[in-house]
Amino acid sequence: MHNVLHAVDEVSSLPFPPVVFGAGAFVGLVALLLVTYAFRNIGSKH
Repeated sequence: MHNVLHAVDEVSSLPFPPVVFGAGAFVGLVALLLVTYAFRNIGSKH
């Protein structure tokens, strides 16, 4: 039984804490938001 629990622990181990993944996703989405915001009036300039 101990081997099974140890194997499950090894499978679910992450290289970073879960907070780092959340912060990375937040930063990535904010970067995409800024790129989208930069091109907000591109259609009305011609």
